[in-house]
Amino acid sequence: GDPQLPTAVNITWSSINFKTILQWQPKPSGYFYTVEIFGRTSDIKRKCILTTETECDVTDVLRNVKETYTAHILSVTSSTMDNFEEPPFAVSEKFTPYSQTVLGKPETQNYTQKGSKLNIVFQDPLTPYKFPNGSFQSIQDIFQHDLEYKLYYWKDQSSGKKDATTKSNTFEVSVDSTKNYCFYIQGSIPSRRENRNGQESKVLCTSVGRNLLDEYGAEVFIIIAVIAIAVIILAVVLPVILCKRKKAKAAREKEPLNGV
Repeated sequence: GDPQLPTAVNITWSSINFKTILQWQPKPSGYFYTVEIFGRTSDIKRKCILTTETECDVTDVLRNVKETYTAHILSVTSSTMDNFEEPPFAVSEKFTPYSQTVLGKPETQNYTQKGSKLNIVFQDPLTPYKFPNGSFQSIQDIFQHDLEYKLYYWKDQSSGKKDATTKSNTFEVSVDSTKNYCFYIQGSIPSRRENRNGQESKVLCTSVGRNLLDEYGAEVFIIIAVIAIAVIILAVVLPVILCKRKKAKAAREKEPLNGV
């Protein structure tokens, strides 16, 4: 190999819902990179051969998600790839998709607040892997009973949160029928030591029975009350002032007649 070629540094695995990207530095100049993926029980797989990029999508060679992998990033020239000598390379940290991929955001499909019940239906994030029929596998299909979802919900404009847990794709929780509620959902793998909790879904809020006080808060009503009182006072005082001015004017108009 050519010992003068720089080797990759700052090698990182980035994986969400099993879509996995290998990244490193620096940008090559006058040479290329080739990635080799090693599994403990699988054959060596080559990806991104003779690339000038500093990232490589290795999702398709990590299909055995419970396998532990290591990446070798080779620094090569077009000629050294044909030689039998081993080129210089850098080795990544070990990566196990099943225990290290980040859980993506669940997608809320429907939610209703009827009386004292808040019902939510949501969808599992999908992975890049497919079933034989061509449909994409969800994270639920892969994690199965290891996966659970947490619902965090609270009264609109309140900071106090409650939570609930399910292994299905629905939630039904008891709420105050006179209040609106906001919520988000988050996947979780309780058996993990790291990356246990996934990304949070979009925060959504119900709008059943929303009144002006819920919408704008008490401060606005205080301002409105002050304005209303001022208008009432003006409505009472202004006629009195106008009446007094009218009488004063009439009195002044009569004064010359009295002097004649």
